[in-house]
Amino acid sequence: MTVKFPEVSVKLVGEDGNAFAILGRVKKALRRAKVGTDQIEAYFKDAMSGDYNHLLRVTMETVSCDTEDEDDEEHDED
Repeated sequence: MTVKFPEVSVKLVGEDGNAFAILGRVKKALRRAKVGTDQIEAYFKDAMSGDYNHLLRVTMETVSCDTEDEDDEEHDED
């Protein structure tokens, strides 16, 4: 899968199915990366055009997503 903005990273773990929190994190990260308003609006339009799984799919196609919990990483090293 090709990520549109691989240099932009967003943490998805811990949102417990809160679509608005994910949208907010992505918007904030894209703004910090100086992504144009038109591209941010296009992300929102596409991400909100379907169900929660569609939102996750569009998000993972748009930015790099951290999908592992830090606690899980610590246990993996044991």
